[in-house]
Amino acid sequence: MTVVERAHAKVNLVLRVGPPRPDGLHPLCSLFAALDLADELTVMEAAGDADEVACSGVDGDNLAAAAVAAFRAAVPDAELPPLRIEIHKLIPVAAGLAGGSADAAAALRAANSLSGSPLSVDELRRIAAGLGSDVPSQVEPAHAVVTGVGERVERVDLPPMTLVLVPQLQGLSTAEVYAELDRLGRHSSDLDPAPLRSLAAGSLSDLAGGIANDLQPAALALRPDLSEPIETLFEAGALAAQVTGSGPTTFGLFEERLAAERAAATIDGRRAAVAQATGAEPPPLAIVTETLP
Repeated sequence: MTVVERAHAKVNLVLRVGPPRPDGLHPLCSLFAALDLADELTVMEAAGDADEVACSGVDGDNLAAAAVAAFRAAVPDAELPPLRIEIHKLIPVAAGLAGGSADAAAALRAANSLSGSPLSVDELRRIAAGLGSDVPSQVEPAHAVVTGVGERVERVDLPPMTLVLVPQLQGLSTAEVYAELDRLGRHSSDLDPAPLRSLAAGSLSDLAGGIANDLQPAALALRPDLSEPIETLFEAGALAAQVTGSGPTTFGLFEERLAAERAAATIDGRRAAVAQATGAEPPPLAIVTETLP
């Protein structure tokens, strides 16, 4: 039997981060949009006697393998053979778009399905919470308000929108961004999700006026060059633009796809010109994507 799962990217439209708890984790309150940009996982019985993951463009350990191991530990009597997970990557790696977390959540769904679905969504989320703060929200890909340290997930609706994503060749360490936030001391004291629910239920213009990211000042302090694509997105007509999560991807929010495609072409042209002038490898193209319905 073979199961195919899509692992959707997401962007943080609002990300509020509190000061670290005694265990070092940061409580947060976030409104995020699930995107139609997605990896595809094909999960089948492995030829050997151990789980294996093949992921295009990614070497080393993979969170999807850890997800399957965590599922086996949580359901030791599950009738689940060794699995081979083939991941076709479309979400840029280490980009702040939760691609790895989405892959892990998709692997959990696949393992559950191949085992006869012994676990509920809530039970899968409890396993996911041990894998990373972004994994629980990806168990059911949807727009959501997320609180706690990522383990509390509340589905919401959002107005339709198109986004232009601008990834970067050079990644940015999430741990370093949080450390810089702690150094700057610019944490949120109010992590009430009610305003985010109201923002999600409003118009696109209201939503654009309310986007915010507590990690952006820290990301810009570490990578001042990220201010350039944000400015370019605004110049190209974005209703709003900022860093997503800990970065380094930036995004611009547009009401219509045609306007987003024009903006992406402008950004690509500027970035290509820079790459040609420096002789460096061209950076990834701007990506036009829409939110899930």
